[in-house]
Amino acid sequence: MKKTKFNSIHKKLGAKMVEFAGYEMPIQYSSIIAEHKAVRNSVGVFDVSHMGEIFITGEKALDFVQHITINDASNLFPGRVQYSAMCYPDGGIVDDLLVYKLAENEFLLVVNASNIEKDFNWMKENNKFDVSIKNRSDDYSLLAVQGPNSKDVLQKLISDKLELEYYHFTKGKIAGVDMIVSRTGYTGELGYELYFTSDESTAEKVWDEIFKAGKEFDIQPVGLAARDSLRLEMGYCLYGNDIDQTTNPIEAGLGWVTKIDKADFIGKNPILKVKQDGPIRKLVAMISDEKTFPRHGYDINVEGKKVGVITSGTVSPVLEKPIALGYVDKPFNSPGSEVLFKIRDKEFPARITKLPFVKK
Repeated sequence: MKKTKFNSIHKKLGAKMVEFAGYEMPIQYSSIIAEHKAVRNSVGVFDVSHMGEIFITGEKALDFVQHITINDASNLFPGRVQYSAMCYPDGGIVDDLLVYKLAENEFLLVVNASNIEKDFNWMKENNKFDVSIKNRSDDYSLLAVQGPNSKDVLQKLISDKLELEYYHFTKGKIAGVDMIVSRTGYTGELGYELYFTSDESTAEKVWDEIFKAGKEFDIQPVGLAARDSLRLEMGYCLYGNDIDQTTNPIEAGLGWVTKIDKADFIGKNPILKVKQDGPIRKLVAMISDEKTFPRHGYDINVEGKKVGVITSGTVSPVLEKPIALGYVDKPFNSPGSEVLFKIRDKEFPARITKLPFVKK
């Protein structure tokens, strides 16, 4: 297994470590609920160095990004970030990703940890624009500082005023280390991402400086389990659960990042057809008042008939109720519709609701 540069810190803190996407990663430190609430109420730090960083450079870098992604990257300028996805020719999703415009002919594509090699190969296969494609995932460390007090913590460490708008980034120094500081987030809270290259001792110094600055806010390390429950409360998709090569962006609720009007891109025609015809199933949010725990793969029923499947589920630490995402067939997928979670041999009432589960 690969190890991030914070591996020894996680172990010193007593984190429960698991294999994830080829890395040894912290799943939790204290408890999932405590870590989850730390991010909702104050500030927490995630080691997400397992994520992928792929750099695109060249005269036709924009043309390449436009060709392989479904959003319109022509709207980007240096300092701007965009949420997007790559699709196969049949409209299935290769991966969802972030697109950073670093300079006029330079982009950074941040991809999911479990998809790095697949995504990198897909980009190389579809490079008809003679751009340079470099996978620098192993070079970069990535910390996510998330929560309502995250700005106050980082402002202590950055000399310039930290006035980043949502989905923007800047370059700065923390603990003397050059880094990209962005504001995107996967928790629904105010939060920042720190991308940097360094050796292990320097990375640990960055970690220590952040925790020293956050001491007055009771800053907490947060594992991948709470990262998952936080994103689920907001209804954010997770690749491999809610979206994959069998799902179309329109049925997955990603129509808002699918710019059908831009020039040809991979998967455009099948996506356009689903948009015009209307999807036969939709990714929806569901909530229950029952004491149960919905999980990935459980059936969704109406009157004894299977009408869908749960893709992600948990008991919300904030709402203290079971919540889930799942694909549900027409005509059972409208907000307010009653459905049943089939868990083992029992059925539990739930209703389709609007996202996010936790209103911010």
